Parts: sequence; C-alpha cells; structure tokens
Amino acid sequence: MSSESTPALLKGAAGVESTASGGPAPAGPSARSPRSRSTAAYARYAAGKLAGAAVSLFAVLVTSFFLFRLIPGDPVKQMTGGRQVSTEQIAAMRREFGLDLPLWQQFTQYCGKALTGDFGTSYQFRAPVVDKIAEALPATLLLTGTAFVIYTLLGIWLGARSAWRNGSAGDRANTAFALTLYSVPSFWLGLLLIITLSVGIGPIPGIFPTGGMESGNTEGIDRVLDIAHHLVLPVVTLVAVEYARTLLVMRSSLLDEMGSDYLTTARAKGLRDDLVRRKHAVPNAMLPTVTLLFVNLGTTVAGAILVETVFSWPGLGGLFYQALSVPDLPLVQALFFVFAAAVILMNTLADVIYPLLDPRVGR
Repeated sequence: MSSESTPALLKGAAGVESTASGGPAPAGPSARSPRSRSTAAYARYAAGKLAGAAVSLFAVLVTSFFLFRLIPGDPVKQMTGGRQVSTEQIAAMRREFGLDLPLWQQFTQYCGKALTGDFGTSYQFRAPVVDKIAEALPATLLLTGTAFVIYTLLGIWLGARSAWRNGSAGDRANTAFALTLYSVPSFWLGLLLIITLSVGIGPIPGIFPTGGMESGNTEGIDRVLDIAHHLVLPVVTLVAVEYARTLLVMRSSLLDEMGSDYLTTARAKGLRDDLVRRKHAVPNAMLPTVTLLFVNLGTTVAGAILVETVFSWPGLGGLFYQALSVPDLPLVQALFFVFAAAVILMNTLADVIYPLLDPRVGR
C-alpha cells in the first residue's frame, strides 16, 4: 500500500467511526427529524385545502352573478311598485344601478368590487349591501347558534346512549324518531308548530308568538325574556330537523369502538360500565362527530332561510327572501355568497383540524 493512500484511508475510517458513534450526519432531506417531516406534510395538506377553498369561493362568486340574472322580472319595474314612470326615469334608474352596461362589464365590475369586500348598493333599501347584512347577521347567529348548541349536545348524548344499548327498544325508538324528523321539511314542521302552538288548535291554546324576534315594547330583562319567548319555535324547528345527523354519526362511531381491546381491558380493571362509556369509548368515538359539527355549523346558517321566512325572523334568511322577491340583485348575490362561503369555510376548517385530532389523516 502506498504512503499517499494511507491518509485517505485514515480519513475514511475516521468518517465511518464518527457516523457510527453518533457524530454529525450529512445534511439533506433524509436527515430531517420525523417531527419536521410531519409538520411539512401537514403544511402541504393544509395549503392544498385552503387553495381548494379559495377556488370554490371564487366559483361561487362567479355563479352568484349569472345565476340570479336568470330570474324573470325587471328589478327597476319592481322598485317602481307599479307606479306610472316615464321612460327617462327608468333609464336614469338603470344608469344609477349600472344595469345599462353590457353584461361582461357588469360582471368585471362586480368581481373587482366583491374581491375588496364591496358588494354594491341594495336596490330596494338604497344602502350598502354589507351594512344590511351586518344588521341582520346577529339575529341569524342567535337563532342558529342556539339551535346548534342544543342539537349538538342532544345528538351526542342520545347517539352515545343508543349505541351503548344497541338493539334495545330505546335504541330502535330513538333512531326511528330521529330519522322521521330528519326527513320532514323544515318549513312544513315550522308551519305545523305555528298552527298548534301559536294559533292554537282544539284544546291546545296558543302559547308562543306566530313570528318576529320581539314584541318591541320591552326593555332590560323583560326584553331578553321576550326574545327568548320568540326564539322557542324557530329553535325547536331547527333542532328537530338537524339533531338526527349528529345522533346517527355518533351512534355509528361508538358502535365501531364497542369491540375494541382497550374497552375490554377497562372492564377487566373493574371500572363501572357507565365510566367505561364516558371516559374511554365516547372520547375515541368523537373524532368523526367533531368533523360533522363544523359541517353542521355551516349548513345550519345556510339552511335557516326557510325557517326564518316561516317565522318572520329578521335574519339573513328573511332578508334573502325579501331580496329575491324584487329581485334585488346586489343583495341576493351577496347573501348567496355568504351562505355558500359559510359551508365552504366550515368544511375547510374541519379538513384542516381533523389531522390534528387523528395524525393518520393528511400525512
């Protein structure tokens, strides 16, 4: 062996020894820790979901512009209310609202302003659309938020109890009743409740108001109680229609957990059956239900249109019905976008959060 090769061999041996003894390894993608690789995978997953949501929102923005222009009727003539107006006045109103422009120009202006948060001016209210939505939003959030909390808790509780007593008479009755209510149209159920509990039928007196959010002549705690009184029937309608979905998903998830080894181990340790269900089975069965809760939150906001219309609730649903009857194109377009955006954003939020609860997703 030559003398020149000796340093090279020693250097190679030293490198092998350094690596074997836990010294610094060569830098590169394969040298990253499992945690950094997992974080990078989650970041790519979340970015993909957010990009998909952005594309969906833009598609909704475009759809809302063209969809409501298929509605028969002339907004300007509807706003005149059948009064005799001259051709010059009608032309002036068309110029005021930009309806005299070519369709492509209306579309580009609409998209440009909407991307900055400006949805135009309402035809019938002569006020910025964003302001009208902001006025009606608290009433919708009060109604849908109250209903969401109630039907979520009710669905989880009844779903868990039904699954734990799978096949019992209570389970069958619970599931059948929930499915029956879930298949009932919300507007029909609302009208039925108004007839029986507001107007009164036979021996049943009218207990609740037929519509509206408040009587308008109360203050302080009396006003709070008055709003709560008006809130009962709309909330009952939403809860009755929506709680079945949570119940069925919770029941199915818990049934999948019933035969797991960790439950057998918990019982073998002498834990009470109720404790095994609450402390061990239900938390593990909650993962699909948590995802559903986000989806439900978005669909409840969008699905409150019929309920708010039936009960004359002054929220976004009632405002949408008013705008559609004109048609008030800027207001209809903006509300359609809000309802669709609520569903899209809640679905995206569920997709982004789920991998944090179950690391097997999105890796």
